Amino acid sequence: MSDYVVREALPHDLAGARSVMLDTFYTDLGYGYLPEHHDDVIDPGRAYLCHPRQRLWVARHDDQVVATTAIRARGPRIPPHPAWLADRYPDHSTAQLFRVYVRAEHRRRGLATELVRRAIDFARGTTVFERLYLHTDASVPGALDFWKSLGVIVHDDRAPERRFQTVHLEIPLR
Repeated sequence: MSDYVVREALPHDLAGARSVMLDTFYTDLGYGYLPEHHDDVIDPGRAYLCHPRQRLWVARHDDQVVATTAIRARGPRIPPHPAWLADRYPDHSTAQLFRVYVRAEHRRRGLATELVRRAIDFARGTTVFERLYLHTDASVPGALDFWKSLGVIVHDDRAPERRFQTVHLEIPLR
């Protein structure tokens, strides 16, 4: 990790962060940009730098953004997620982990772990957030095992006929 700079995003990091996110949607996840789910990606400055309860972290290598992680002050959206999850994770007291993406050539170097640690520390350091929620697509190799090492599954919504193999988790804050 000594070749990387990990920090909260600055305005000049936003284009690189957007590139990591969009490349992940198209290349790694295979479904591309979905405006109904990716509103923060088009204007990450508005989503993360201008909101006091939201943050974006980046990892830089050779002056390029190679990884991202974010916290958004909101619970899961319905649809597509079950209504009871929105009740359990209300916007006013939930931090949601978002956009934990690492470019393929920079994986297995601890970047996701470090970025997520900073996000968890941020959420724990506030008096506003009572819960830290996230969802992941279990069809992404290694994703579910990574998240289970940090939190607990609260709902497994996988089904063979579904486009996304979504699993919902909570990471303890207190």
